[in-house]
Amino acid sequence: MKRFLPALTLLLLTITGCAAMQPEKTRIKPPESQYDARIVDAASGALLTVGDLARRLSDTDVVVVGEYHGHHGSHLLQARLQQALFEQNPRQVLSMEQFNINHQGVLDQYRAGNIGETEMIEDADAWDNYRASYRPLVEFARQNRLPVVAANAPAEVVRCVGRKGPDYLDSLSADSRQRLPETPFLDTPAYREKFIEAIGGSHGTGNGELSERMRNTYHAQLLRDNTMADAILRARANHTGHQVLHTTGTFHSEERLGTVAVLEQRAPGLSIAVVTPVFWPDDSDTPPLTANRAKGDYLYFIQPLPLEYRDAERERKAMQARFSRSKPADCD
Repeated sequence: MKRFLPALTLLLLTITGCAAMQPEKTRIKPPESQYDARIVDAASGALLTVGDLARRLSDTDVVVVGEYHGHHGSHLLQARLQQALFEQNPRQVLSMEQFNINHQGVLDQYRAGNIGETEMIEDADAWDNYRASYRPLVEFARQNRLPVVAANAPAEVVRCVGRKGPDYLDSLSADSRQRLPETPFLDTPAYREKFIEAIGGSHGTGNGELSERMRNTYHAQLLRDNTMADAILRARANHTGHQVLHTTGTFHSEERLGTVAVLEQRAPGLSIAVVTPVFWPDDSDTPPLTANRAKGDYLYFIQPLPLEYRDAERERKAMQARFSRSKPADCD
C-alpha cells in the first residue's frame, strides 16, 4: 500500500489543484452597443450564447421572442436565434405580429417569388421599419422554404373595436369573422391590471376600472393577443411537428401574459418558452436579474434606447395615443 501513496497523493493534489484553478462564475458584462444582447437563464442566472439558448429550446413547441420595436439588439437576436433554432430543428414556422392575417396571401405570393419585395411591403402594409428590422427573418424563411405566418388581427378591425367596442365583430361578414378566433377576447386579471397601469389610472373610473373608451381600447388589445394565439395554433395544426418561432412586442408576452396566457388557456399541453428583453440600467454594472425574473423564461439584456421624453405628462399622453392611435376607417 505504501508504494501507492505517492501516486495517490499526486492524484489528490492534481484534483484539488484543478478545482482551485477553476474560474469563478462568468460575470455578466453590460451590453457594449445597441446591437449587443446578454442572454440569461431567468431561473439560474446562467449566461448563455445564442447557440446555448437554441439547444435548450430545440424541443419546445413555441418560442416567443419579445422585442422592443425598432431596437437593433432585439432584431439582431431574433435573426440569430431563428438561424440557431433552424440548425437544431429545420421544421420551423416563423409567426409574426408584424403582419396581419388578412395579408397572408401577399406573404405567400412573395415567398413563391410571384411579387417583389416592394410590392409585398406595399400590398401587405408592412411596418415602416420592415427593411431594417424584419427583412432578415423573412428572407431566411424564404430562402429555406419555411412557412411565414401573418399573425396579427386586421388593423381596420382592431381600430373599429377600439372605437365601437367588442360588438363590432358582429357586423363583420361571415368570411371576415371566420378569420378571427372564435373566442376573441380571452384575458387574465393580471393582464388587465398591467394594461390599466400602462395606460394610466387617470383614464379609468377612479376605482381601478376602465372607462368605456378604455374598455374598448383594451378589447382591441385583446383581439390582437387572441388572434396571434389563434394563428400560432393554426400553424401548429397545419405544420405538424414544426416549431413555431413567434416575434412580438414584449407587452404581448412578458410575464407569460397576453398572447402567451391565451395559448396556455387554449392549449395547456403546449410547451412555450418566453424570451424577454430587459433594459440594462445606466447606473449599474450588474444585471437587475431578481427584479425581472418573472418576465420570461430567458432574459436578454440590451442597452436602453435614448430617452424619448423628459416631460412625464407628455409621455403619458403619448402612451395613450399609442394604444388609441387610429387611421380613418369606416366602422359602420
